Amino acid sequence: MHISEGVLSAPVLAGGAAFAVAGIAVGLKKLDNDRIPQAGILAAAFFVASLVHVPIGPSSAHLILNGIVGLLLGWAAFPVIAVALVLQAILFQFGGITSLGVNTIIMAGPAVLGYYLFTPFIARSHTTAMAGAFACGFTAVLVSALIAAAALMLTGEAFLEVSVALVAAHIVVMIIEGIITMFCVAFLKKVQPSMLQIG
Repeated sequence: MHISEGVLSAPVLAGGAAFAVAGIAVGLKKLDNDRIPQAGILAAAFFVASLVHVPIGPSSAHLILNGIVGLLLGWAAFPVIAVALVLQAILFQFGGITSLGVNTIIMAGPAVLGYYLFTPFIARSHTTAMAGAFACGFTAVLVSALIAAAALMLTGEAFLEVSVALVAAHIVVMIIEGIITMFCVAFLKKVQPSMLQIG
């Protein structure tokens, strides 16, 4: 779901950069020193998961894990995801430097949204927690795809078909991400509930 260099218009790039810088600033302010190791591990997981691309028609799909990153870190997902995206852009040419702001918003914005929408469900009964975890993983990828599609369409109407294909290509990823998030939350509730900020 990375948007490459030279695709987006200057106003979209500038707007994305401004929002990303604001999100990173808030995230750094909210990142406690004792959670930095956890943030580093999640950045690595996000980095590796996003490297495995599966071709689907004219597009490709990959795991994102922004749902679980958001549940565990809240606003700190912004700097964590930004660092991983910088490394991917520099080392593997995924995305790009000029599109870094927009790509950060695409991935980190839904992570923070998932934190606020679904964290209250995690502390409840097992069934409710699992439903909330699945919904968080699913919704994070859905909103990421919609933001990416919106960024493309704001650049030009010629991207309409590509935007629809992008969202459609990630439907399976949404389901898989929901399942992965559900299993991660189930595991963490048993062994380390404090990571979920519920214990």
